[in-house]
Amino acid sequence: MPVVRVTPVYTPAVRGLCVKAYPNHPKGCPNFGKKAGCPPQAPQLPAFYDYSREFYAIYNVFDFGSHVAKMKAAHPEWSQRQLDCCLYWQPTARKQLEAEIRAFSAEHPGMDVNRCPEAMGLNVHETMRLTGLVLEWPPVTKAVQVALAGWPQ
Repeated sequence: MPVVRVTPVYTPAVRGLCVKAYPNHPKGCPNFGKKAGCPPQAPQLPAFYDYSREFYAIYNVFDFGSHVAKMKAAHPEWSQRQLDCCLYWQPTARKQLEAEIRAFSAEHPGMDVNRCPEAMGLNVHETMRLTGLVLEWPPVTKAVQVALAGWPQ
């Protein structure tokens, strides 16, 4: 099971990424301010988790490079943006992560698992770098999805 004990790197400014413009979304993520698990409604890490207890990152590594190569073979006329589009790979990657979360939760009853820890201010890139797993952004060969598990206060 891809799980590693972590020391969470809390960076409140990470929540600001949610309002950063990206293609077809000039105001950032459309869930900002609408979804309970998204900023500004999402609680910040120190207000929600007990920092005196352990934290874990549950993650999956999706073979992004192979996915893009398969898509290119199937759709040679597509642009790189179309080949990389998350609509075609995220459902599979999320399914893989959910399987890991279910297995982890069965072994760690009572721990809270957050599937979007960036919304709580977790600097996922730096937290994972401290474990030795360097994330690619944007992904080229691998796409890593990370959930954070900790004990609620």
